[in-house]
Amino acid sequence: MAFETTFSPLTVEDLSATARARRADGWRFVQMLCVNTEDGIDMIYSFMKDALLENLAIKGVKKGTTIPSITDEFIEAFVFENESHDLFGVDIQGIAIDFGGNFYALSQKEPMTIISPEQKAARDKAAKIAAAKAEKAKKAATETASAAEADQEAEIEAKIAGLDPEKAAKVRAAMEAKAAKAAAAASERSGE
Repeated sequence: MAFETTFSPLTVEDLSATARARRADGWRFVQMLCVNTEDGIDMIYSFMKDALLENLAIKGVKKGTTIPSITDEFIEAFVFENESHDLFGVDIQGIAIDFGGNFYALSQKEPMTIISPEQKAARDKAAKIAAAKAEKAKKAATETASAAEADQEAEIEAKIAGLDPEKAAKVRAAMEAKAAKAAAAASERSGE
């Protein structure tokens, strides 16, 4: 008999109902594992029935997210859930046999990591460099826009200079009113 393995997405909200449905359909719980990723913690729940191994993945779980225990359906999951709590800091609520963070005697809290301190420092440095480049590009774009605006204003001033003084004053007043209105609108947008 050939075994088949599948991988499918799962949400935190659907976890309890999925475990209940697997129990009702005669599936057995195989394992639950966690993997640190850049997006958070991926939690993979594995269930088996006949020759099918189904892996359901909750991706990118952030610190502080509460995950419901599945030990009400699969008591054997308590080992994996306690381990996930102790080694990855996952907040799993309602574990049937909860060791309260003492499943493992750890010298440091949440020791599991996929990157070394050197790699983390390099990533942080790369993020700072990228942020500085983005800020520099934004500043350059603003300066380019300001230069284009200044050129346009100089062109308008040259045209106004050829008008009689009364008309020139009216045009300047209209331009100032338009600029004030645009500034007020920009201020209103940034305040939202």
